[in-house]
Amino acid sequence: LKEEAERIPEAEIQASLNEHHVSAPSGADVPSVMLGADEVMSAAPENENRKPASARSGFAVMGQLIGLVSPLLPIMLLAIALGVIGFLMAIFVTIFAGMALQSGSGLLALPGVFGADPVRLLFIFMGAAAVLRGLLHYAEQYCNHYIAFRLLALIRHKVFEALRKLAPAKMDGRDKGDLISVLTADIELLEVFYAHTISPIAIAVIVSGIMTAFLAAIHPSAGCLAFAGYLTVGLIIPLWNGGRTRGEGAENRAGMGALSGYVLDSLRGLDVTLGFGYGEKRRAAMAEKSDELAGTSGRLASLAGGQSAVTTLVILVCSFGMAFLTAHLAETGAIGPGEALIAVLAMSGSFGPVTALSALSNSLALTLGAGDRVLGILEEEPVVKEITAYDRQDSWEGYYHFEGARVSHVSFAYGAEKVLDDVSLTIPRGKITGILGPSGSGKSTLLKLLMRFYDADSGDILLSGEDIRRIQTNRLRDAEAYVAQETQLFNDTIAENIAVGKVDASRVEIMRAAKKASLDEFVRALPNGYDTKVGELGDALSGGERQRIGLARAFLHNAPFLLLDEPTSNLDALNEGIILKSLREEAKEKTVVLVTHRKSTMKVCDAVAEMKSGRSS
Repeated sequence: LKEEAERIPEAEIQASLNEHHVSAPSGADVPSVMLGADEVMSAAPENENRKPASARSGFAVMGQLIGLVSPLLPIMLLAIALGVIGFLMAIFVTIFAGMALQSGSGLLALPGVFGADPVRLLFIFMGAAAVLRGLLHYAEQYCNHYIAFRLLALIRHKVFEALRKLAPAKMDGRDKGDLISVLTADIELLEVFYAHTISPIAIAVIVSGIMTAFLAAIHPSAGCLAFAGYLTVGLIIPLWNGGRTRGEGAENRAGMGALSGYVLDSLRGLDVTLGFGYGEKRRAAMAEKSDELAGTSGRLASLAGGQSAVTTLVILVCSFGMAFLTAHLAETGAIGPGEALIAVLAMSGSFGPVTALSALSNSLALTLGAGDRVLGILEEEPVVKEITAYDRQDSWEGYYHFEGARVSHVSFAYGAEKVLDDVSLTIPRGKITGILGPSGSGKSTLLKLLMRFYDADSGDILLSGEDIRRIQTNRLRDAEAYVAQETQLFNDTIAENIAVGKVDASRVEIMRAAKKASLDEFVRALPNGYDTKVGELGDALSGGERQRIGLARAFLHNAPFLLLDEPTSNLDALNEGIILKSLREEAKEKTVVLVTHRKSTMKVCDAVAEMKSGRSS
């Protein structure tokens, strides 16, 4: 079975995920520059990129999630067949027992087979059915969980891919803890849907149909009563309960994401919280969020208890109803006493599939809420769409022969907050161009536009004479090296963190880049040298050390176009001088844009542009 499943191409499964949306010329050598910028905050509004609440119904979410199973349909069909046979074995254990009791007491005459006692045969059938039930249930669950875990792995890859395309524009202002909740808890909840929802629905329908026909063969009225009972327990009650829990489930998942985000934020700011005695307020807020989450969980549990009670009541009513009905039919001579007993046993023992289906409505509210959040990420459209080889197959020669860059009449706004207004700038090849200005004047935003993290609202940005919106994204990333104000470090060694700039870099290349960033001497003095762990978010290092690792990455990347945002803001004068000297040497072969608010740093630049409110030279 596993070997057969492995033959299904992963590309086919990925295709199913896609199908179901789970979707100016360079200037002079020493330019005279004029820039214009509105002096506004350059941070995107916190909630600007939040995806609005989905209008998908529960059935729509289920339909899209079920559609993802199509490449694994043969295994799903096998699981359904195994489940149907397994439940029939469980039901007929009690039926065989009833037949044996009647045969032994003389109420039911059964022919022997090959001279064997019919009662003994029935007990053999009961044992075989019980053993088969266990084996078939195991095989069914194996199939379902194989499908679930394989699909969950692919969905995780798909979500990561979607997040990569959405970043960074759509990630600004997003609650990272909430995203972590989607990537972990929400996707994990889908295991319940794929392993314990799809096949049980089909199994319940098929088994109920078979048992309705079986009881109708005894008497049509018995079949009608059975059909009404199965329909009530398996469909009407789940729909009723699902309508009650739908909003609570979505609220619970959103509350879980909010709590995760708050806890992550609190852990990151633990030093500040302790230093300023802010802990009590954070604790109270966390307790409030926990209480809100506990409230939705409690309401869901209460609704589940009510649904379970109603289900049990309906089953008892149907079972007693079948007893009274068949007793009446036996009394009138419509059926025999033996058939009446068989009908009662069949009815009372056949609610297993629909009961399992009814119980799913309790967890289905959470599952559908989680599925809606996952599908929301998969379907979200990026602000900036990547240019791939499929979009444009011709090679961009600007990477091999970089000829500088030009910003021409560019304007840009974060929502209603205009940051850049009709900005023009020429960045000549092989020179260091400095951009000076106060905080909030749009310097960092200009670098993000050069990196094409965002697209300009108007105007053009050209690299080697080519519009940045027409360059293949992977070639653009190869051509540029960007050092942000805050260096993001991973919980790994110093060497591995530097190697982010070039994943296949040798240790010699890493050390060479570290020397240019004035980092090598410091690292060698550590007990484990380049194999020293930096801690989560680089907590084991100072701000200046983290910044130098970021610079070492840029040097290791060896791109022809360096974009540096306040690269020496956390450094002392000695290290700043060493790094500026390295930049001066790098500029002989590269083009550098250096953003800073320090006028002293501008001494290394060949040309300086000043950004401030209005226009100035």
